[in-house]
Amino acid sequence: MFTHIMVGASDLEASKTFYDAVLGVLGAKGPMRDGDRYFYHGGGVNFAITKPIDGNPPTFANGGTIGFRAENPEQADAFHAAGLANGGTACENPPGIRSSEFGDLYIAYLRDPDGNKICALHRVPKSD
Repeated sequence: MFTHIMVGASDLEASKTFYDAVLGVLGAKGPMRDGDRYFYHGGGVNFAITKPIDGNPPTFANGGTIGFRAENPEQADAFHAAGLANGGTACENPPGIRSSEFGDLYIAYLRDPDGNKICALHRVPKSD
């Protein structure tokens, strides 16, 4: 559905440290540097961090969340722990199951060093 997602970073190297940790847990490849941007790739899509081209400070979306697929709850927990250890902050509820119309979801939310809200999400299989 999308080709890439890019978020602004005020400190490109601090954001790289954070995303190296959380996306590394999920098996993303990279990053590849292109000027003031880093690109990570996996599953046919790309995620990037960048210094804003217009020179203004980066901002984050109120109500926006970027979700990354986790293979299991343990991987989501590792994503969360890696983020906390590398400049991220916890937000929402602690990692755990959220019930929805789409079934049970195991979700771990974080804010990156610039306040962008991200999560690792695992769809819990329905029991037979």
